[in-house]
Amino acid sequence: MIKFFLMVNKQGQTRLSKYYENVDISKRAALEADVVKGCLSRRKDECSFVEYKDYKLVYRQYAALYIVVGITDTENELSIYELVHNFIEVLDKYFSRVVIYPSPIQSELDIMFNLDKVHIILDEMILNGHVVETNKNRILAPLLVLDKMVES
Repeated sequence: MIKFFLMVNKQGQTRLSKYYENVDISKRAALEADVVKGCLSRRKDECSFVEYKDYKLVYRQYAALYIVVGITDTENELSIYELVHNFIEVLDKYFSRVVIYPSPIQSELDIMFNLDKVHIILDEMILNGHVVETNKNRILAPLLVLDKMVES
């Protein structure tokens, strides 16, 4: 089961966080700081799976962004690693329609200014800590309908 999903930049600032279990707001900041510090401090040639307290962390770097997913011991690390890649591909597919010359900075700005859409994408993929959809077209369908409604 997925316990949390974080998107952070290279400076360690959280850009998106989604929790699938109850974690006190006061404890979230400390959890995120520890998790991010642990993942950002690792070298590129080290494994992308890390043991942290009661979690396994699966992380992946894309340009200036890190995606960190906290999972239970019974969850398959490779499937989550691929889920992260699929999530980035869906973001790329959606936001590349808007940006002609994408750059790591522009991508981060797209995410920051469109957090509602990023949350919709994430919610289409993960429900209650379980992966429910991986098909890019099905994931993007609700967003495309919303975009058409806004245009009209």
